[in-house]
Amino acid sequence: MARVVPLSLQGVLWSKATSKLDCQRDKNYIIHQILSYGTWEHIRWLFDTYGRDEIKNIFLHYPAKNYTEKTFHFFGNVVLGIMPGSIDIKDYVKTLPRVIE
Repeated sequence: MARVVPLSLQGVLWSKATSKLDCQRDKNYIIHQILSYGTWEHIRWLFDTYGRDEIKNIFLHYPAKNYTEKTFHFFGNVVLGIMPGSIDIKDYVKTLPRVIE
């Protein structure tokens, strides 16, 4: 997976220049940012680059508190097919407090 992160993604990958992002090393950040803030064109690039299984794996095992509740349910349940209630929404939705133990 030696794909270059296109400049057209800079608007959703704002914390670092796309020319300095590595598709493999930065995939958690790239996947969550695009799912949270990307357009359909960005999301198409994401699925072409990583595939559904890798995106689902990152979504499940490396949660990011980036999502609105609607976006979380759409990508988690509808697009990725994750059963509702099988993951803790508080680890994903930015408006819900996370319990730190």
